[in-house]
Amino acid sequence: MSPEVSDVHSREALFHDGWAAGTALSEIRAREFFEAPTAVENQFILRQMGSLSGKRLLDVGAGLGEASVYFALRGADVITVDISPEMVAKACELGRLHGVEVEGRVAPGEELPVSDASCDIVYVANTIHHVTNREKLFSEIRRVLKPGGRFYSIDPIAYNPIVNIYRRMADEVRTADETPLNRSDIRLARRYFPDVSCRMFWIATLALFIKYYLVDRLHPNQDRYWKRILVEPKSALWWWRPLLTLDFVLTRIPGLRWWSWNVVMWGTKTGAALTPSV
Repeated sequence: MSPEVSDVHSREALFHDGWAAGTALSEIRAREFFEAPTAVENQFILRQMGSLSGKRLLDVGAGLGEASVYFALRGADVITVDISPEMVAKACELGRLHGVEVEGRVAPGEELPVSDASCDIVYVANTIHHVTNREKLFSEIRRVLKPGGRFYSIDPIAYNPIVNIYRRMADEVRTADETPLNRSDIRLARRYFPDVSCRMFWIATLALFIKYYLVDRLHPNQDRYWKRILVEPKSALWWWRPLLTLDFVLTRIPGLRWWSWNVVMWGTKTGAALTPSV
């Protein structure tokens, strides 16, 4: 590992250790992470996954553990991996609070501490944009999947100007090294998973972010908008739901769809493994 990558890992671990230490278990919404009206990406992924009962699932960059715990509640055998020791500890604690066990391991995404061909599913949420060597990450995901196993990811995209303004404003709740995905990252994923598909989310629905800033007067550094959306009551989203319907169209228009906030990717391990070029 190069000194530059090691420095990035250290900064990422330190930042996320602080986030975990400052977050109470009562603030972590495992069910809402998938069941809130605004959790559109994860609801889409759940439909793609099907039954999780008895599946060996690796959650890469698991953060506070919302997804790990939710998958365990649905019957999966979950390994939760994060670069931050405090995040891993918090995820395991959250599991115990919900009456399930998740196996926590501390590691960066480029060095997954899991045996070859041992996982049915790899889930990677809001993690790829934190990884410096993304080719190594995809190589590792492929390595740990069983033949026919699948990966699912969610990450922000680089191109929406409104989201980019938000990113510049939210400098205290983001890490300095993270970079959102672009078209080349999807091409890279297809080197390791040739059948990769992608689906975009959030264009018109980003009006919710504008509401937080202009109406609710919440600065992006005061409240993580991408977490706040998960606690919105259904009754307060009456105006937002038509925008969700509109996004069903907008996120399918070539060119325009790249102005989405997030992209979901998924692919299957087939054929011979590739060797990373970097």
